[in-house]
Amino acid sequence: MSLIEQITAWYSAHMNYASITALMTVESSFIPFPSEVVIPPAVYVAGDQASTLCATGTYPVDVLIIVLFGTLGAVIGAVINYALSVWLGRPIIYKFADSKLGHLCLLSSEKIQRAEEYFREKGNMSTFIGRFIPGIRQLISIPAGLSRMHFGAFLWWTFLGAFVWNCVLALLGYIAHGQMDLINKYSHELSVAILVLLAAAILYFVGKKFIFSAKR
Repeated sequence: MSLIEQITAWYSAHMNYASITALMTVESSFIPFPSEVVIPPAVYVAGDQASTLCATGTYPVDVLIIVLFGTLGAVIGAVINYALSVWLGRPIIYKFADSKLGHLCLLSSEKIQRAEEYFREKGNMSTFIGRFIPGIRQLISIPAGLSRMHFGAFLWWTFLGAFVWNCVLALLGYIAHGQMDLINKYSHELSVAILVLLAAAILYFVGKKFIFSAKR
């Protein structure tokens, strides 16, 4: 049994708001852990509890609170990456990424460099958009810290991106009835769909602004 399988088994037996927050903190930091095994199963359990316990007047785990605690954990993990990047600086971050421990965390200088390039290309908005991109999601807070992005803006865009992504995962958990193969299959496709919708919305508002300016 792999480490992730062991953690997943432990999580299944200790599923609560604290464990959701803790695992999402790990997922959002530099330690590789999939958010797909945290939020969707919790939402499925909450739905199952609701169908069996609502008649008794017992209040089961609430889906919205699952999303909020998952988002809290994601923000905490991102802040850890941000703070370490500010404190350690670029040379040490890159050296760690190429160390044995860094490789155990699935890091490399190439991955950090790609995240930095993405951050330079997209700007502060990358801390929001990056939450929907596998491989960037866990790393985007590192270049934000290295560039000393305004902390308030970093918190806002990270919270917003993590909240939207966790809502997507919650929807997946509800639709897929906790089946991890379906969740893993469609989480990537949904993240692509969200990015397409965001791009379309941006193009619409930018185009509308230019058209309005031209009429003036």
